[in-house]
Amino acid sequence: MSAALTALAASADAAQPEPARQAPVAALQPSPDAALVIDARARLAWPRCVEGMRWNGGQCTGVAQRFTYAEAQALARERAQADGVRWRLPRVNELRRLVERSAKPPAVDAALFPAAPPDWHWSGTASVNAQKVNPYAYGNVARAGGGEHQLAVQQSWAVDMASGQARGDVGRATALFVRLVRPAP
Repeated sequence: MSAALTALAASADAAQPEPARQAPVAALQPSPDAALVIDARARLAWPRCVEGMRWNGGQCTGVAQRFTYAEAQALARERAQADGVRWRLPRVNELRRLVERSAKPPAVDAALFPAAPPDWHWSGTASVNAQKVNPYAYGNVARAGGGEHQLAVQQSWAVDMASGQARGDVGRATALFVRLVRPAP
């Protein structure tokens, strides 16, 4: 009898459907209103368009604007105050997550971020390089070493959205594109 019960139990187990396997959720998905792109892993919300452009429900319209680092920081503060949400410049690693480096050539997903400029964008990651400078060395002149004995060069990080490359030696007076980020809703 026990062999018959074992066979019956085995056939009952075979009749049970396998638990449904869920397809892996993409890390980046449009928000329900499609105005933002939500990064579920990092718990961040990205606007579909860079600053200067606006999402009209299907595409980005307007002209992408470039800002100095100070202007970009001020823009984030103004937006946070106006919206009551913590808008900020993204960190290097957060911004680099938007670039699909496995794509040939690497790029930002145009379906999620239409009209994204494949150029350098400001990051909130900052570094200050204060060092003695030889004003007669060409490399220092190119970095604005205009004859001072000691030059405190303020630099910040930026990410090339065409490659995912990041640099920490970008002068803060340089005008770059800006894509703000905030915590996901």
